[in-house]
Amino acid sequence: MESPTPAQARAIRRKLMERVADADASHLTIAADAPGWQPFGEGVSIRPLREQGGVLSYLLRLAPGASLPPHRHPLDEECLVLEGWLRVGTQIELGPGGYHLAHQGALHATISTVAGATIFLRGAIPEAAQALR
Repeated sequence: MESPTPAQARAIRRKLMERVADADASHLTIAADAPGWQPFGEGVSIRPLREQGGVLSYLLRLAPGASLPPHRHPLDEECLVLEGWLRVGTQIELGPGGYHLAHQGALHATISTVAGATIFLRGAIPEAAQALR
């Protein structure tokens, strides 16, 4: 019996890895239409995705005209705009794909939207979210 060529060995390895990875049920997957949205404030809903060690990954959906008041961040917080347009204070406006990082300890200006927005955030568990638990 002949040994496989390096290209054949790579192809066999890829197929085996795909089978093993496809059978791995340890991943977390949440469909876009899955239930779990909760009120977070006037015109704002939260969809927690994952929490680990006091860090929360979550979605916020802001209705047209909704806003979040100024607040401080106990940890760095990353924000990615998924849909709509978001204003941070009076100087920053972000559309889909826009990224904003608020550093630990920073005072965050008012976050608002005229037409509505959905954003992904990762950072400290917001106080309002802690009250939902």
